[in-house]
Amino acid sequence: MNRKRRAELERACELLEELKEMVETCKEEEEEYKDTMPESLQGSDKYSAAEEAISSMEEAIELLEEANSSIENAKE
Repeated sequence: MNRKRRAELERACELLEELKEMVETCKEEEEEYKDTMPESLQGSDKYSAAEEAISSMEEAIELLEEANSSIENAKE
């Protein structure tokens, strides 16, 4: 692989890492929101929606990590 393509892939890895950090921040904020809900709202639709959002963001983080790893492997 030539230097130009390797540099482009390195930039892609950097962008994926930035995206992962953004999703992690949102996930942490949603977890804090869920954890500070009053007991009366636990089990509510809002609580369930927060749990689903957290789960989806965790999945997105894993997929971003996998994509980054695949790109790293391609650079070798």
